[in-house]
Amino acid sequence: MTAHQPVRTCIGCRRRVPRNELLRVVTFDNGSVKTVTVDVRRRMAGRGAWLHPDRSCLAMAVKRKAFNRAFKSAVDVSEVESYFSAADAAGPSGESMTTVQSESGSEMKMETR
Repeated sequence: MTAHQPVRTCIGCRRRVPRNELLRVVTFDNGSVKTVTVDVRRRMAGRGAWLHPDRSCLAMAVKRKAFNRAFKSAVDVSEVESYFSAADAAGPSGESMTTVQSESGSEMKMETR
């Protein structure tokens, strides 16, 4: 028996997939404009939207103004673009582009001496 996986829709490509395959993005008020940022731990307060960790989905979401629609106002997506640029700079392994990080310290490996 497999456990139930919550399903979310990518705002870029509009495909429905298990949420562990997507990045959660949220807004925070940065003075005059709301800014969208990646919620790596999926614990930030507020309304969230979901996006594949794929630059093509980001491009489609920006082109279709999906961020504005998801957050019901004009938003700045420069922090999300910076996140993708940092992942590109990390190399093809995509280590910094993981969609889920551990939620507690129990998943950390113990270092043996």
